[in-house]
Amino acid sequence: MKDRIIDLSLERRRSTLLAMIGIVIFGIVARVSIPVESEPRIEIPFYVITVVHEGISPEDARRLLILPLEIELKAVEGVREITGTGAENMAMVGVEFQTGIDLDVALSDVREAVNRAKPEFPSTTEEPIVEETATTDYPVLQINLVGRNTPEETLYATARSLRDRIETVGQVQLAALQGHREEFMEILIRPEQLATYRMSVEELYGALTRNNRLIAAGAMDSAQGSVSVKVPSVIESTDDLLDIPVRIEGDTVVTLSDVASVRRTFKDRASYSHANGERSISVFVYRRSGANSIETATAVREVADGFRDRLPVGVNMFYSQDTSQFAAKQIVELQGNIVTALVLVMLVIFPAMGLRSSLLVAGAIPVSFLFALIFLWLFGHSFNFMVMFGMLLGLGMLIDGAIVVTEDAERRITEGETELEAYGAAAKRMFLPVLASTATTLAAFVPLMFWPGVAGAFMGYLPITLLWVLIGALLYALIFAPVLGTTFRRRSRVSAPAPAGADGMWELDWARLGRFARGYGRLLSMAVRRPLVTVAIVIALVLGIFTVHGSRDLGVLFFNENDPTYAQVFVRARGNLDVEEAYRLVAEVEAAVLEVPGIKNLNMFTTTGAGQAQGQRMQYQGGSSADRIGAMFVEMVESSQRDTTGMEVLEEVRRRTERFGGVIIEVRPFESQITAGKPIALQFSSNERERLVPVVERVREYIVNEVEGLRDIEDTLPVPGIEWQLEVDRAVAGLYGADVSTVGLATQLVTNGAKLGEYRPDDADDALDIRIRYPTEDRGVNELDDLRIVTRNGPVPLSNFVTRRATPRLDTIQRADQEDIHMIRAGVAPGVLPDAKIREIQAWLDSQTFDSEVDIRFRGTTEEQEESIDFLSKAFSFALLLMFALLVTQFNNIYQSFLIMLAIVLSTAGVFLGLVITNQPFSAILSGVGVVSLAGIVVNNNIVLIDTYNVGRREFPDRDIAELIVLTGLQRLRPVLLTTVTTVIGLLPLASHQSVDFINRRWVSGGELSGYWVPLAQAVVSGLTFATILTLILTPALLVLPSRLKGMLSGVLTGLRSRAPKPVRLRGGDSYANRSPGV
Repeated sequence: MKDRIIDLSLERRRSTLLAMIGIVIFGIVARVSIPVESEPRIEIPFYVITVVHEGISPEDARRLLILPLEIELKAVEGVREITGTGAENMAMVGVEFQTGIDLDVALSDVREAVNRAKPEFPSTTEEPIVEETATTDYPVLQINLVGRNTPEETLYATARSLRDRIETVGQVQLAALQGHREEFMEILIRPEQLATYRMSVEELYGALTRNNRLIAAGAMDSAQGSVSVKVPSVIESTDDLLDIPVRIEGDTVVTLSDVASVRRTFKDRASYSHANGERSISVFVYRRSGANSIETATAVREVADGFRDRLPVGVNMFYSQDTSQFAAKQIVELQGNIVTALVLVMLVIFPAMGLRSSLLVAGAIPVSFLFALIFLWLFGHSFNFMVMFGMLLGLGMLIDGAIVVTEDAERRITEGETELEAYGAAAKRMFLPVLASTATTLAAFVPLMFWPGVAGAFMGYLPITLLWVLIGALLYALIFAPVLGTTFRRRSRVSAPAPAGADGMWELDWARLGRFARGYGRLLSMAVRRPLVTVAIVIALVLGIFTVHGSRDLGVLFFNENDPTYAQVFVRARGNLDVEEAYRLVAEVEAAVLEVPGIKNLNMFTTTGAGQAQGQRMQYQGGSSADRIGAMFVEMVESSQRDTTGMEVLEEVRRRTERFGGVIIEVRPFESQITAGKPIALQFSSNERERLVPVVERVREYIVNEVEGLRDIEDTLPVPGIEWQLEVDRAVAGLYGADVSTVGLATQLVTNGAKLGEYRPDDADDALDIRIRYPTEDRGVNELDDLRIVTRNGPVPLSNFVTRRATPRLDTIQRADQEDIHMIRAGVAPGVLPDAKIREIQAWLDSQTFDSEVDIRFRGTTEEQEESIDFLSKAFSFALLLMFALLVTQFNNIYQSFLIMLAIVLSTAGVFLGLVITNQPFSAILSGVGVVSLAGIVVNNNIVLIDTYNVGRREFPDRDIAELIVLTGLQRLRPVLLTTVTTVIGLLPLASHQSVDFINRRWVSGGELSGYWVPLAQAVVSGLTFATILTLILTPALLVLPSRLKGMLSGVLTGLRSRAPKPVRLRGGDSYANRSPGV
């Protein structure tokens, strides 16, 4: 079958070349069309259910809203975790599903569960909102509108107009505003007028509500036909409100204008927003799923730049947080690194193989890359740095097959065969070895495609890319390369000399070998003469490496973080701060941060508990601590334009903000999707919330006072503060004709106002609330005590049956998996490994006795790290089993298959040797993937070496095994070194933390790009270098070992026979052994 495929491709050369050209053209189209982004798009099914209920407390939100939802959601199939947050006026429930589940089915199941829970909600609860939240829900661009003296109405109208224009861009999914206040229709009651008309608030509220309804009057049938009947009754303007009659006494009609005034205004300020120190409204632009982030940002910029002419006087606009520029920079730089690796590989191949052969081998690179891009595009993947690193990693592997086939064909040509005969015979001869090596390489990477969780979704692009790259390389090596080799023939058949040291395949002339080959031949001869000594030395070396690595205690790191370009600064303060106090504190910190050199843009946003309750969403990353009053997003200038690193800039921010007393400043680099959140996160959970606080306080005290190297420690315990609780004496209230509803409505009038309904003016996109309340001077704590309500006995002070009592404030209640929880989170100082501190804290926790009803465990990156290490261990084991099965199928020899597997396992010592030399921790994600990748690379050289040895054994069965093994090693020395050096040299710049961009002629040492890949590249470089030595020395020694052991055993048996006592001859000629027992 294989011979027929190769013969057919050579016979139909034009068709084969046309197919290759089609791959190239289609691949170019795919590269132009594929979505481009910086990081891989992670789609973890996560849904957020928001339930708004005006005036509900966190405790009631937990009991009345969250618990019914949890009961229904836990029955949904595929749910991984349910989280909940109860806050003032609302509840939020998050549902995370396992990866791989159908998103449409998951959304449908969530909505059905919410519908089943709705009957359990209070009757006044608003309709729940179910939203899908992607983990890649980050803006591609932020547009800031600033105007120091511009009226708020003007700035808001300009921002809305800009937002509407941006949302017309096809690639834009959403343009969200931040920093604005929502508009509403405000009805300000005049209390003295109500008292004059002896009108109760309930009466006023009821009259307004009854006159703002949509009435479907229906239709009338008559002889003239059907006529619809309308009763216009929905409020559409302020005049409609003012004309509503609220009381009629005889011929006197009292309208709303007699007891109140109406105006369209903004809600009370709950937050402030600044951009580079000036008051701002920002537009956050989110792209559609599958859209190219660079093209999206470019299209949005064109629209925004065209809008500049419409900006009012005094309003300026600038861009920040443009992730598309960062993505474009990474894409261009990594593409330049790929070209650099290609040039380095060619510099290695050309001297060894000559121009014609090296060009033939190099053709595998573009064909394989474009082949992979076709399928990545067709299957909906994006073109990101993980895809490109997969290509860079595959650069050395993909030419292995082409090198093997081309070298064998060139050897045959020098022995007198024609190009057609040589390339056809070489492709047939190497078909099974190349196919087996590709299959075993893929066997190492295929398990990684089933990696669950966020880490798996992030790293999954790597094995997918390598899968298509290696399949394309297989096609090129066995089909396209032989066709190209026969199509573009040599001008002179005698131009290529015979390979050094080869007089035929199995004849050796030591005089023709180079110095390096002769040295290797002598070393190999020694190794195969004393295989047991060789094996013992290698095992001792491997054990020594593992021992030294263990004694160094270099630790484990979850994921290697890069030098930051973006960061966040959080401001925390305790106490009952109002909006203005919080703004003043955050603004002082903002001014200090703006003075730090190296900062390009700074966006600031303040918030308090009230602001969060009213729906002000911070468009920044990070959890919400109860005492957080503000956040800043820091964008630094490009690394090439500053003399300091990103971490040094952030340390300077820390230094300059230390002087602020009364506030806690957190400076946190902007994490990648895979490491979002602080590295240390402790979760305390219990069914009894009151049991959590003592345990959390005790553990926090230990962490703060005893554990060194931690900083930015926070928890979710309630912030010290008070809230007013109104206790109604229902019996006394009943005597006055009042009840709890009366008290609630009266209280709303001195706070945020009672909502009457909504109306949609012509100049607004969204409906505006209509709220009724007292004027500003009549709202406050003291006014609450003096508040009077109109009853049948006349105006009565609320204090007659209501007691106001100060109680500890509870901002939020957090839940996870149907239990109440609290969290302690902490960052680490520079140079401190989170893994070491986690082990220290865990050891202390194990030595203590806590409430048995409280469960304590590490979450966040610790949980992901444990899951990733567990998965990678299983993936590595499964890959070994799969490769072993493939090897046994190919060689039909368990011992030889075992040799290859042993080489793979022992090669991991090279990874740990590299960690010891570089003094780096083991990265659970990147180093772990490097070890698995190494298994797929190491197997190739061993397969070709053992396959060549088997051919020699079949052709020369009477020849000495040791001699054949030495000849095999010398014959495969060049291809083994070529495949190793091409892989190592392609990754060496990144492994040494260098970014060499050949296209743009840039060399960056310790830059952002190379920082990502140092652990993975180092693992492959150090492991493959060590494995090559094992392949060239240990594998031949193990091949000869059975014959040596057999010879030794035969010698021992022969010696034993020679030392056996001879039979003693007795008289009569009989031996003692032949005497009968009776003698």
